[in-house]
Amino acid sequence: MAREPRDNRRNDRDDRDSEFVDKLVHINRVAKVVKGGRRFGFAALVVVGDQKGRVGFGHGKAREVPEAIRKATESAKRGLIRVPLREGRTLHHDVDGRHGAGKVVLRAAPAGTGIIAGGPMRAVFETLGVHDVVAKSLGSSNPYNMVRATFDALKGEDSPRSVAARRGLKVSTLQARRRDVDADAVAEG
Repeated sequence: MAREPRDNRRNDRDDRDSEFVDKLVHINRVAKVVKGGRRFGFAALVVVGDQKGRVGFGHGKAREVPEAIRKATESAKRGLIRVPLREGRTLHHDVDGRHGAGKVVLRAAPAGTGIIAGGPMRAVFETLGVHDVVAKSLGSSNPYNMVRATFDALKGEDSPRSVAARRGLKVSTLQARRRDVDADAVAEG
């Protein structure tokens, strides 16, 4: 079996990396006091996604900002998760997430709503490929905790197909029940 020339393998990696969109969420400058003064370092928080349902976040630290961002981006690509989306634009159901003191509430929204979410959560939704969502952050406004709480919520997201498979039902039966419940709620309200 002949090996590919080194250039082709590099091009394949570049093509694979180009499918991802990355957003810088936060940069923190830290100072270490040493004998001659202060040494500055930088910590970066980056969110990476393919805008088709895969997203990840990463953290990188270095003496220079570009190097910290590169490390964070690589870390984010290693930890991608897949999130099922309804019609490729919103979440299937409302979900809560928490990490430390950070709490988030994510709600599915009708078409045309847009992304109604604060800074770090907005970056996650834009890279994930969600177009309509309403999100609220409760508790900590620390970007690290907000991103981790958002990921905790997204991990709890289920598609009707996976729920039907788990219960041993057909997807159409499950969605018919949902329509009946929605109709009953409208009739009572």
